[in-house]
Amino acid sequence: MAKCFFCEHKIDPTYKEFENIEKFLSPRKKIINRERSGVCAKHQRMLTHEIKYARFLALLPYVSYQGMK
Repeated sequence: MAKCFFCEHKIDPTYKEFENIEKFLSPRKKIINRERSGVCAKHQRMLTHEIKYARFLALLPYVSYQGMK
């Protein structure tokens, strides 16, 4: 089984690097679960917290409306 993205690069998820965090969001900007993203449990908890904080700071959107006008 492949290593977690964050364990492999020896980094922790942080709201400041929202380019890395965006990889773990669906096209509708929902948080992708651990089984699909391949992240370990420790980093999934940290990732969820940092995504929610980045949304609070308006660095990431809460939702993405696709095809709606």
